[in-house]
Amino acid sequence: MTLSERIIYMDHSATTPVRPEVLEAMLPHFTNDFGNPSSIYTIGQEARKAVDDARESIAHLLGARMSEIVFTSGGTESDNAALKGVAFALRNLGNHIITTAIEHHAVLHTCYQLEQFGFDVTYIPVDEHGIVDPADIVSAITDETILVSVMMANNEIGTIEPISEITRLVKAEAKRRNQTIIVHTDAVQAAGFLEINVRSLGVDLLSLSAHKIYGPKGVGLLFVKRGTPFEEQNAGGGQERQRRSGTENVPGIVGFGEALHLAVTEREENSAHCLRLREKLTQGIFETIEGVRLNGHSLHRLPNNVNISFEGVEGEPVLLGLDFAGICASSGSACSSASLEPSHVLLAIGLSADMAQGSLRITLGRENTDEDVDYLLSVLPEMIGKLRAMPSLSTAR
Repeated sequence: MTLSERIIYMDHSATTPVRPEVLEAMLPHFTNDFGNPSSIYTIGQEARKAVDDARESIAHLLGARMSEIVFTSGGTESDNAALKGVAFALRNLGNHIITTAIEHHAVLHTCYQLEQFGFDVTYIPVDEHGIVDPADIVSAITDETILVSVMMANNEIGTIEPISEITRLVKAEAKRRNQTIIVHTDAVQAAGFLEINVRSLGVDLLSLSAHKIYGPKGVGLLFVKRGTPFEEQNAGGGQERQRRSGTENVPGIVGFGEALHLAVTEREENSAHCLRLREKLTQGIFETIEGVRLNGHSLHRLPNNVNISFEGVEGEPVLLGLDFAGICASSGSACSSASLEPSHVLLAIGLSADMAQGSLRITLGRENTDEDVDYLLSVLPEMIGKLRAMPSLSTAR
């Protein structure tokens, strides 16, 4: 069966299709309701109301105040703004940042940049399941620490981190030391599967992206708790309460609001659906293929995530074979899947470079069915067997 005959999409951590309800909400703001929210005439103020209505809805869903929601171009900008905004705002108090070894590149590469500006970054290791020990975070705090950034759920292996506990312990240590330590979490992958309430999490900053929850690409948000020191990274017209200049993406923001509403409303149902399919898929792989390893925690993981490594097989030919069979999957983060380097996440949990390069990430969504899983299980074992039977490049020479 060729790609043109059938497409089964199983890469929902990379992106998701825009839901019809979301598209319907967005469409008027591309045509008739096209005004600039900063304009004072009627169509501008109608656009302003659309943005404010979406902001109010999103704030309510996250347990935040409207004034604490800053719209951005997506998760990458939100992560960049969070780290740089706080680091530069607090550089007079300290220069130390704590994060983990398995963060998304939007966080890691921002940290690398900040190191070039004289900031000191500690990258906390994780265990073999990808979970960071909150005690390790606290132990790394120094008199210079100003910021801690730990993702809520990993984009590659789906492991869920104990954010509430980390925040509680960090804030207690900051109080004991009488210093300011800001806590940020990248919750991009968690949205739609985990409850996200910024008050119960206790975080000061939180990043989200619309296109991971059946919303449009090119729009995200950064929650900035009231009173959090923050230096804007986009200077200009002063939009978003002087925290992110630039004309607001009205259709995107409206779509984000509708997508988040649907994601929160249907969270339990969608999670249960994906979990059932995940368990069926995982069991099927282990029953039909030898020499496989499940990456990430077996229980404390996103309900839609399956990350498997195959002994003696590289990930790229697996993906190409699945693509030819009409199945869309990934070998890791969509932002770095074209890289020939093994995943930094898989290396961090103890895999060898060879095993890391033989990984397959399957992330299920609301549209996937039992038939989709059955079809994948009918294709994958034979494909792995054929790839293992092929001579390696070193043997062929």
